Amino acid sequence: MSTPDQTTVRPARRRRLPANAWLGGSLIAVVLIAAVMGVVWTPFDPLKINFSARLKAPDWHFLLGTDEFGRDVLSRLLAGAASSVWISLLTVSFAVAVGTTVGVVTGFLRGWTDRIIMAFNNALLAFPGLLLALGLLAVVGANKYGIILALGLAYTPSVTRIVRGTVLSLREREFIESSRVLGNSELYTMWRHVLPNCIAPLTVLATSMFGWVILAESALSFLGLGVPPPAPTWGNMLAAARPFMAQAPYLSIFPGLCISFTLLGINLLGDAVRDRLDPRMRGGDH
Repeated sequence: MSTPDQTTVRPARRRRLPANAWLGGSLIAVVLIAAVMGVVWTPFDPLKINFSARLKAPDWHFLLGTDEFGRDVLSRLLAGAASSVWISLLTVSFAVAVGTTVGVVTGFLRGWTDRIIMAFNNALLAFPGLLLALGLLAVVGANKYGIILALGLAYTPSVTRIVRGTVLSLREREFIESSRVLGNSELYTMWRHVLPNCIAPLTVLATSMFGWVILAESALSFLGLGVPPPAPTWGNMLAAARPFMAQAPYLSIFPGLCISFTLLGINLLGDAVRDRLDPRMRGGDH
């Protein structure tokens, strides 16, 4: 009698993570390691100016060369990784926390509260996220925490819409009715039964949003509305490299590669997370 059980369990044990998950996870791990190194250690001071080493090509001393002020490009890339990851984590956390709270409350309680809040939410969704962030930055000012607030508010409506849609599909389920019959309060039901069922779509959305925020922060920095110089970010390093495209192309190549590989890793990992958490995407597993 043990043989059938073993044969049914064995395929589940043999299921392995797909190659895109390993590749995406590896790229993200490299970015996170670089971000930690940018905080605790860099080969040179990323802000120290050294005109005697101005625009040096990559060599054994400066592995990725130096910029127009003689600052080490590798050190600035590491420090820029720390800034980008920190801003992205705080922005995604802000958007997920606010959007989840609003989405759960409006989707579960419905009524006039839901109509008014969702009308405002849909109005915000009509604006592109980057355009809305630009408008907010014009009010709060271009700095690290201004970017977090602007991008967080810009992406909160997307989280609210996803969570509200999930809650609307849950609020009439049998286990929600059972919680009400048992006399549990609406707040307890939302916290204990509704919110845990929103974790899967939130995980998929947050993974993708991390990449959106890194790209948006780089774009804002490239436009001069991000973290102000001399603090390095990948975006403002790209902006500063524009006058030296012909003389020192590595100044734009390396930050561009950092952004590209980070987005590639996030997209690959996000696809793998979606395939794992969304049953509708598991067609190949059956």
